[in-house]
Amino acid sequence: MLRIHSFESMGTFDGPGLRLVVFLQGCNFQCLYCANPDTIPIGKGGKLIEEAEVLRRAISERPFFGKRGGITFSGGEPTVQAQALIPLCRQLKEEGIHICLDTQGSIRNAYVDELLSIVDMVLLDCKHVLPEGHRRLTTQSNVNTFATAEQLRQMGKPVRMRYVLVPGYSDQPKALHALGERFGSYENIERLELLPYHTYGKHKYETLGREYPLEHVHEPTPGEVDAAREILEQYFPVVWTQ
Repeated sequence: MLRIHSFESMGTFDGPGLRLVVFLQGCNFQCLYCANPDTIPIGKGGKLIEEAEVLRRAISERPFFGKRGGITFSGGEPTVQAQALIPLCRQLKEEGIHICLDTQGSIRNAYVDELLSIVDMVLLDCKHVLPEGHRRLTTQSNVNTFATAEQLRQMGKPVRMRYVLVPGYSDQPKALHALGERFGSYENIERLELLPYHTYGKHKYETLGREYPLEHVHEPTPGEVDAAREILEQYFPVVWTQ
């Protein structure tokens, strides 16, 4: 059984082509800008759904995927449930369905290793390169994210790296240059996805009776996004933004 928060059909921002996006429940990070705070609790929340139902749904939507689309496991943090995902992903591969894993790469164990070996592409979320900046945003270390990035490089696994641009938190030129210097030479990173911070999930904090952590932070302006992209384009051959 998988603990699933929700599904999204015809997703266009979570990997190549049109995709069925499965948002899994549970995350070990506490990101200040989390747009889905209700997916954070581990072992509770969401709905328990049989893996066979996810497979059935993916097969039924396969005609819409075309040659480029497929299924993406997101969250939350999907590797929290890596053990349960392994047999499902093996079945999806037998059906010829392309699999993306959207992860921040902080959970490292034998189950995650096996899962990484099965999926076709990893959407690796790098929250911040500088240790103090990463802890400020997530409460956690970024050491394991770096280790996972290197592991994926050694595997030759296709990666799209994701970086959320948060004014005052992750938009400093020092941080952006550090990101490029760290990962710009990774030949398996197909592109750097620069994602402007947004407040779409703010209402969810109100529903949960919680204060929104970044009430004082504005969404980046087009000029701020362009300035960040200009820095990152010095290091990455492809910088994509929404």
